Amino acid sequence: MNKTLIIALAVLLAAPVAHARETRVELPLQELVASAEAKAAGIDGSVRFYLAGQKTPKVASKMGEDVTNRKTNAANKSDEQACRWVALSALKALQDGAKARGANAVVDIVSYYKKNEFKSASNYECHAGSILAGVALKGTYAKVAGK
Repeated sequence: MNKTLIIALAVLLAAPVAHARETRVELPLQELVASAEAKAAGIDGSVRFYLAGQKTPKVASKMGEDVTNRKTNAANKSDEQACRWVALSALKALQDGAKARGANAVVDIVSYYKKNEFKSASNYECHAGSILAGVALKGTYAKVAGK
């Protein structure tokens, strides 16, 4: 090996490994569900969403648990924009699952990013990077009173 190649290899091996940015973001769920963005994304109000710890109407029956894990392109978006968009995708998946089961709500929703539970009665958790943003939600399909 020539001297230049050996020096180049030494520099590459000594360089620190670059880690992708992954910023944890908490945003309010009910504000998102009530937004014009939600309506445009197909969140139609036929299914209500309740975070774990949030007061819910009386649950008449539970219809199984589900997890949705969504990612979206975060390039050229603020963390909040990317997180709102990907959360809507996750909510749409839960809404579709609820409708398929005859449920009118998803209760006890927790954030479940990388299978780590985050519970809040008001916020969901998102992880935003330079390229991707992700939201994972776990909840229970239910029939609740009042609808």
